[in-house]
Amino acid sequence: MAELGTTLNGQHQSTQSQHHHITAHRPAAATRLPSLLIATRHGESTANVEFQLAEAAGALSVPISCRDADIPLSLHGRQQAQALGHWWAALPGADRPRSVWCSPYVRTAETAGIALAQAAGLGAVPVSLTVRYDERLRDRELGVLEMLPKAAIEAKHPEEAARRRKMGELYYRPPGGESWADVALRVRSLLRDVCEEEAGRPVLLVAHDCTVLMLRYALDRLTEEQLIALGPVHNCSTSLWRAQDGRLRPDGWNGVDHLAAEAN
Repeated sequence: MAELGTTLNGQHQSTQSQHHHITAHRPAAATRLPSLLIATRHGESTANVEFQLAEAAGALSVPISCRDADIPLSLHGRQQAQALGHWWAALPGADRPRSVWCSPYVRTAETAGIALAQAAGLGAVPVSLTVRYDERLRDRELGVLEMLPKAAIEAKHPEEAARRRKMGELYYRPPGGESWADVALRVRSLLRDVCEEEAGRPVLLVAHDCTVLMLRYALDRLTEEQLIALGPVHNCSTSLWRAQDGRLRPDGWNGVDHLAAEAN
């Protein structure tokens, strides 16, 4: 498998100096890239709703007893997924994904399924199109901080809250969980496979807030400061990267106009 530098920007150089006299005269291999990479966050989940209510009230808990992986979409989230399907169907034919890679969590699987059904119902994609589930697209794991509102983290884990502020989100790893940088590692691994297997085709990734952020961090070569400045990824937003000059270059970030149009 080619190194990520080769896959994403076509600038790989051999580290084996003894072969330099051979490789220097060879034409560069064609970079394998999807023609268009589209990433979306799942629609609003029931947990999104509960956490918004908890944060507003300063509550120390949320009424969620299932695993994070098993949290479903809210009714509004299902409507957002339908709007995503309309957007998908309205894309130009050459940009319309017929390949979907998805986090295996319930809320992402539901988002992909609803959007696909909508696009297929409009005749834009085959009804038989299958969704590929890949655990590397799963949400960030928070370990001991899982399912805890901000007020609860400060009250129950003050040392971790202080360490989080000191380290910053990119490098802070909660006990039993992942830092953003940990998520970036698995996202880079996923990108290698996506670039290899979806070369020349548009592809849709259905993931989570942190996962989509790390896609942009890796593809756009952001600094820590630039990453933090981005803010959250909106539910069922669309972020696009188009193959150009041997790289996937940004062609739209965190777009939600299709959701407003559907609401009207």
